[in-house]
Amino acid sequence: MGIDFLRVEPLTTPLLLLLLALAVVALALAAGGLWFRSRSGGRADHRKADHVDTVTGWTPQATRVLSSAERDAFDILRNALPAHTILAQVPLARFIKVPTRNSYAEWLRRVGHQCADFVVCDRHAQVVAVVELQPEAPPASERAARRQRRFQRVLKAAGITVHFWKENAMPSVHAAREAIVPSPTLDEAEQTNAMPMRVGPAAAGAPFEESGVLREPPPSTWFDDLETEAAPLDTAAARPRAPGV
Repeated sequence: MGIDFLRVEPLTTPLLLLLLALAVVALALAAGGLWFRSRSGGRADHRKADHVDTVTGWTPQATRVLSSAERDAFDILRNALPAHTILAQVPLARFIKVPTRNSYAEWLRRVGHQCADFVVCDRHAQVVAVVELQPEAPPASERAARRQRRFQRVLKAAGITVHFWKENAMPSVHAAREAIVPSPTLDEAEQTNAMPMRVGPAAAGAPFEESGVLREPPPSTWFDDLETEAAPLDTAAARPRAPGV
């Protein structure tokens, strides 16, 4: 007796649809259970870590702040710009402020915790330039390259000039000084001498706001009272706004 596998009884079709629907529901419930357990497990791990002592759980050990190449670069900057303050390994969150309409913790995660190799400041502690040391080899991963591009975009948007030095080909003291704080030309010097002296905070330039008050840096505890939980960005709010909006 032959069996026709292509023929489906009319009463069997609803049953197959019901079984298929039940299978989809079961898969959805299983996926939801895995997601809930992963979230619960993450919170449980976080609560467990809160009970671990900061010192005994992570035994601290002092290390050098600068590598050998960074120390050489620091010496060049210090000799090239003796009237300026040279700071090393400064987090962007220390000298860049951002609006907090989106998650500040997310901004810190993306770029705020990244450190500038060297920050050159004037006598007002205002940032003049940033110097970044580049290793001989490019970033090993696309993630590292993407993080570096984001770092550069933030500094460019803040109006801060970035100078890139190769670890194996650093500039001389004279070249570093001329690149960061170039000497005025003869025409510029004559124009400067001919200009009347300005009195008051406006004469100091960039470090002052329009009100004449120095722009203070974000304190190290600036974000303690802000939202620090990871939160997804609002795509509508994150879209660039037209000028004046």
